[in-house]
Amino acid sequence: MAKTYSATDIQVLEGLDAVRMRPGMYIGSTGSRGLHHLIWEIVDNAIDEASNGYATEIAVTLKKDGSCEVTDNGRGIPVDIHPQLGVSGVEVVYTQLHAGGKFNNKNYAYSGGLHGVGASVVNALSEWVTVDVFRDYSHYFIRFESYEDRKTGKIVSGHAVAPLEKVGNTRKRGTQVCFKPDPRVFEDTRFNGDTVRRRVRELAYLNRGVRFVFMDEREKDEARRRREYCYEGGLADFVRYLNTDKNTLTEPITFEGRRDGTLLRVAIQYTDSYTENIYSFVNNVPTGEGGTHETGFKAAVTKAFNDYARRVGLLKEKDNNLSGEDFREGMTAVVYAGVQKPQFEGQTKGRLGNTEVRPIVEAICLEQLSMYLDDLKNQEVAQRIVEKAVKAARVREAARKARDVARQKNQLEAAPLVGKLSSCTGRNWRENELFIVEGDSAGGSAKQGRDRRFQAILPLRGKPLNAEKKRIDQVLANEEFRSIITALGTGIGEDFDISHLKYNRVIILSDADQDGAHIRAILLTFFFRYMRELVTDGHVYIGMPPLYCAKKGAEHIYCFDDKELARATKKLGRGYTVQRYKGLGEMNPEQLWETTMNPNGRKMVQVTIEDLAEAERRVTVLMGDKVEPRREYIQEYANFNHVDDFEPVREGE
Repeated sequence: MAKTYSATDIQVLEGLDAVRMRPGMYIGSTGSRGLHHLIWEIVDNAIDEASNGYATEIAVTLKKDGSCEVTDNGRGIPVDIHPQLGVSGVEVVYTQLHAGGKFNNKNYAYSGGLHGVGASVVNALSEWVTVDVFRDYSHYFIRFESYEDRKTGKIVSGHAVAPLEKVGNTRKRGTQVCFKPDPRVFEDTRFNGDTVRRRVRELAYLNRGVRFVFMDEREKDEARRRREYCYEGGLADFVRYLNTDKNTLTEPITFEGRRDGTLLRVAIQYTDSYTENIYSFVNNVPTGEGGTHETGFKAAVTKAFNDYARRVGLLKEKDNNLSGEDFREGMTAVVYAGVQKPQFEGQTKGRLGNTEVRPIVEAICLEQLSMYLDDLKNQEVAQRIVEKAVKAARVREAARKARDVARQKNQLEAAPLVGKLSSCTGRNWRENELFIVEGDSAGGSAKQGRDRRFQAILPLRGKPLNAEKKRIDQVLANEEFRSIITALGTGIGEDFDISHLKYNRVIILSDADQDGAHIRAILLTFFFRYMRELVTDGHVYIGMPPLYCAKKGAEHIYCFDDKELARATKKLGRGYTVQRYKGLGEMNPEQLWETTMNPNGRKMVQVTIEDLAEAERRVTVLMGDKVEPRREYIQEYANFNHVDDFEPVREGE
C-alpha cells in the first residue's frame, strides 16, 4: 500500500542545517580532502585580502588540540550591525549561507570565495569557531559552538555563544580565525601537516611578495615546526621549483597582462622530458581540471610558435603546422588568471567555465609570446623550442602509425596483444576488476583463486619500461604496456578515452619487497603520464597482501605489518609458528583469495592525486634521470615492509 506523500513530508532546512545534513555538497567529502577543504575556505578569505592589496602576511597554525588557526593582517571583517539582520557583520558571515562582501567587485577585484558559503560552512562543520577581529584600533571577539539539543537530540550548528564584543584596544589589524573540525561529521579530524604546508608554499608562489608562515605545533622537530615562505620571483620561482630535479633547456619565460577586467600571469620553462605539465589557477584556486583559461593558453602557444617557425623558415610553406602537443612537450607552465566573476564547476572549484575568459587569455598570451619570440636576444631559445617540437612531431607520427598497426592486428588476430590475460565472464564494467600481477607464479595462483565472474588477471612477464624516461613510441613498443593498454581498452595519451574502460578497478598486485615496490612505481608512473584520468577518477588501487601468517593448531591469523604480528602472537600464546610471505607466489590460491582478492575483508589502497605539483615532483625524483635526489628521497622516506604509510581501505567492514 502506497505511503501518503503530502506537504508535511517536505523538509525545510534552516540556517546551517543544510550543510550539516549534506556536507559533501559543500566541501566534496567527509574524508581527508573535505577536512582540509575547511582550511582552504578560511585561507581563501585571507588570500583575497592579500591579492587585493590589503594584507602582506598570512599565518596558518595547526594546534596541538586538533584545531587550525588562520591569521592575516588585512582590514578585518566588518563589525558594525547589519541593517537587515540586526547582528554584527562577523556573525552574518559565519552564520548565513551566501553572505559575504564578494558578490560585486567593490571590495575585491578578484576573489576565490564567490559563493559566500566558505566561512559559514566551516562554522557549520566545526565543534567550535572563534573569530578575533582587529579593526579601527579595537579588538573584537566572538565564539560559535555546535551542540546537541537535549530536548530534540538534533545538532544545533554554529550557534553564537554571545554577540560580538569588544575586548580591548589594539594597534593590530586583520582577522584571526580558529576552528576545530567536528568528529561527528568527519571520518578523521587530524590534519596532515605536509598537505597544509605544501598548499601554503604554493600560495606563496602565486602571491608574489606576500609573507606566509606555517606552524605545526604538533611537530617535535624544530625545523619542521615552523616554515616561512615569501617569493619575490612569483611564478618564475614556482616553475624553477617544479623543475628542480629535471634537466632544463631554458630560463623561465614570464609575462602578464590585463584586459577587460581579467588579469593573466604566466611562467613557462622547458625541460628535456617528453611530457607536458601545466598547472592552472583562478584567483588562487587550483583548477586541476583546467577550463577556459587553460584552453586559451594552449591555443595561443600553438599559434605563436607555428607563426614564429614559419617566419624564420623552420617550417616551409609545404609543411603542415605542428600540433599543440608538439610545442608543449617538455613544457612546465603555471597559468594564473584573475577573474572578476569566475564560474567554477561546483563549490570545490575544479574547472573554470567562463566562456569570455578564453579569448582574453588567448589574445594576451599570443601578443606577449610573439613579442618574446621576435626579440633578437631570445632567438637561440626560440629556435631550440621549435626544433624540439619538430622532433616531437616526428615521434608522434611514428607513434600514430604504431597505434594504427596495433589496432589492425587487434582486429585481425583476435587481440594477441592481451598476452596472458585471463578475462572475466561479467560484462558490467562497473563491477569488473583487473589484477595486474607480478610474475607467472603469482599470476597462476590469482587465476585459480579469483572469482572469474568479475575478476580478470593479467600477469606481467617482467618489469615494464620506466615511462618517465621513454617517448610514447617506445612505450607502445613495450609488450607489457601493450598488454595493459589493450586489456583496459582506453587507449593512451591523446587517444585516451575513459568511456571505453573495461574495468572499474585496476589493482596492482606485487610482492612486498624492493622489486615489488619498483614495479608498482613503474606502473603508477605509466598511469600518471599516459592515463592520468584513470588515477584522478579513482580507478587505480594497490593490493595489500599480508606479510605474515601466525598459526597455532587449526587457528591462523594473517598480519599486514609487525604491529599486527605482535598482537596476533600475543593472542595465540605459546607454541605458535610464523610464516613470512616473501612473495605472492608462496600463497596457494585459497590463501590469496582469502587475504587479498576477496572483496569481503581484503585491504586495498586507492591511488589519488591530492597535490598535482607535488605528485609531479615525486615522479620526477623517483623515476627521472638524476640519481642523487632519488637516493636522498629513498633514504629518508622509503619503507618497503609496512602499510603504515598508506591509508588502506578494508572492504566488507
